Amino acid sequence: MKRIERILIKAALIQFIFLVAAQLFFHQLNVFPELKVLTQYEGIVKEKNSDTVETIWNSSQAGN
Repeated sequence: MKRIERILIKAALIQFIFLVAAQLFFHQLNVFPELKVLTQYEGIVKEKNSDTVETIWNSSQAGN
């Protein structure tokens, strides 16, 4: 059982290292500038609440 646990821990660490490397590769080194433009175009990076959330917030405030 200890052997399997060690293998799983090593696999998790390797996965984390690959995750950090991929994040650096895509975001910090700006390898694909089109990717950054595409995410902004699709609205993924938008810092605005949706109308649904605002409607729910406004209706809950009206009841007070």
